[in-house]
Amino acid sequence: MYRFISKDFWQKLIAIPLSLISVTPVMASVPRNVERTEECEILVVGAGLAGAATAYEALLMGKTVCLTDITDWVGGQISSQGTSALDERSTQRKELFFPSGYLELRSNLEKFYGRSNPGECWVSDSCFLPKDAHTVLQKQLQEAAKKGKGTLKWFPNTVIKDLKIETVANAGTGQQIIEAIAIQHQPQPNTPPLNTEPLSQVIEDAYTYQDSARFKKNIIRFTPPQKPRKEGKANWFVIEATETGELIGLTDVPHRLGIDPRSELEPSSSSTTQDPYCTQGFTYTFAMEQTAEPQPQPEPPFYKQYEPYYSYELPRLADFDLVYTYRRIWKAEPSEMVTFQGISFTKPTPGDISMQNWTWGNDYRPGTSKDNLIYTKEQLQQTGQFNPGGWMGGLRTETLRKGEENALGFYHWLVAGTTDSQLGDGVKKPNPNQILLKGLDSPMGTVHGLSKYPYMREGRRIIGRPNYAHPNGFMVNEIDISRRNYRDDYYRQTLTPDQYRRLQALLSGLEGFSVLSGQIDPDEVKNRTRSTIYPDAVGIGHYAIDFHPCMTEYPHEKPGNTERKGERRGQGQAYPFQIPLSAMIPQKIDNMLVAGKSIATSHIAAAAYRVHSFEWSSGAAAGITASMALQKGILPYEFTEGFAFRNKNLQELKITLEKRGNPTQFPNTSIFNSDWDDWR
Repeated sequence: MYRFISKDFWQKLIAIPLSLISVTPVMASVPRNVERTEECEILVVGAGLAGAATAYEALLMGKTVCLTDITDWVGGQISSQGTSALDERSTQRKELFFPSGYLELRSNLEKFYGRSNPGECWVSDSCFLPKDAHTVLQKQLQEAAKKGKGTLKWFPNTVIKDLKIETVANAGTGQQIIEAIAIQHQPQPNTPPLNTEPLSQVIEDAYTYQDSARFKKNIIRFTPPQKPRKEGKANWFVIEATETGELIGLTDVPHRLGIDPRSELEPSSSSTTQDPYCTQGFTYTFAMEQTAEPQPQPEPPFYKQYEPYYSYELPRLADFDLVYTYRRIWKAEPSEMVTFQGISFTKPTPGDISMQNWTWGNDYRPGTSKDNLIYTKEQLQQTGQFNPGGWMGGLRTETLRKGEENALGFYHWLVAGTTDSQLGDGVKKPNPNQILLKGLDSPMGTVHGLSKYPYMREGRRIIGRPNYAHPNGFMVNEIDISRRNYRDDYYRQTLTPDQYRRLQALLSGLEGFSVLSGQIDPDEVKNRTRSTIYPDAVGIGHYAIDFHPCMTEYPHEKPGNTERKGERRGQGQAYPFQIPLSAMIPQKIDNMLVAGKSIATSHIAAAAYRVHSFEWSSGAAAGITASMALQKGILPYEFTEGFAFRNKNLQELKITLEKRGNPTQFPNTSIFNSDWDDWR
């Protein structure tokens, strides 16, 4: 069932087509005739937790939902990306204050195993096998369809290749997606099953219309139900729930990528200018099982290239058993409790399975124009991806490949390595009693042992529509959520005097105008001790601003390379925060909503708006908002028009969200309650 990767496979893995060594034009593939048409009221692109939650709520409201994903699993973070350790804040977990569908998922996982934490990991209250998460969540969606009398159309191994956008008279911006063309692939006869090769080896094939020696393609047209459309309205909605903001790149709606320029809204930014190449690192996770006896650990041919990067990172983390149990996803048998540097965990035993997701390990953190993973608009133009039929997913294939090598190299470092890039010699010892779990029935469900798709921490992020308070477009910024002390001398020294005054004015509430006018000294007012409260809030989230910064130089694994200077300044604790509907509505296109990591947040805020329960909450909001918009015959932006308390559609939406178990604010977190420190 499980086996080691062969030398031939390593050689195949490191083969680089010459066309991928730099950003070079991609020839547009010739379109084929559509072989299948599917109608749906809501098309959800991306079946991660945000996409699954969208489908879940829409199905409960009786809608016909088409759900697509490039992989064959639903769940994203908890399944195809392998990060099956729920990232949750302790207070929120203690109060079980989550969306109802997310609570149901947690409960279903506990019922599946008969215990809440089958891995006995110490990073979370719930660590489990990715393959089981797909099974559990897929069943939950099927039950939602049955309960709500909705229809779920599931399209695995499917990518969106093109969108048809038309101008619609008398309707907002006037543009709507009226159809989507997709490519679904399956193995050709007498070829290996899917998930045999890593993503970098198949992604370009997946986005190409023509059949290949490897894949048989099915061209699908997604359309709204064929019924008359009310003038200026929409008869379907498209939900962008991909991991990288793929539809945002394809449609070129206004968005940001990477670092935002330093300002009073983003005072901890590491750059005075925008840098689209420095996004948070991505990670190919893998699972490893402890054995009773040492196992052969052949060195991959590319290991020396990546060895200078790997590290335990900090002395307090420099223990193999500590790292192993951090995200252990299966505990085979009871064992004694041990402690390292004040952290307690049950000792690993043979049969235990650990999932690895480590910053100075299988994180891959490119940060330059030579190796950034997610192509900028200019790079998309250079590679021909805006040409008819030219869309190829918007990612740099070579960087995916190097991320895969880096991850497999990290496994070898864990079991056989003796170096440490951050802590020096004598720290790392070999730990050969391990095997890399591989096979279609392994935890990751792949022959090569890596996750089917990398865990993405950051993608393209839309800029919401302008309003009276956000004339340049709506965005959730660092100061909207951070607990940081902005009276620190750093900000007085780094920001301009005008920026510093505006920063303190924004944080001072009702005295802000007096601060701006100079009537009050910026340092004399009391800053708020809460996050920004949004009148159009449709969901919640709570997590620390957690950074996995890009590296300074090219390539990522260059000996002596360092994290981008200043990137971690913005990290730290955050107040519980809200998901404003304004952050989910893109410019230009009226019948598209954004759920998940690509909502309108800044680079720093996005570091908190990315974990499991947030993704579910944003997806649930998207599903209910789209369903209600269909029922009312309105467009999503109409929920946010005018003053919130006078917008009856918005008030009805918020009531519906709450009634369906999707909270829009945390208890005791209003403008009248400054004691938000109870939520940690």
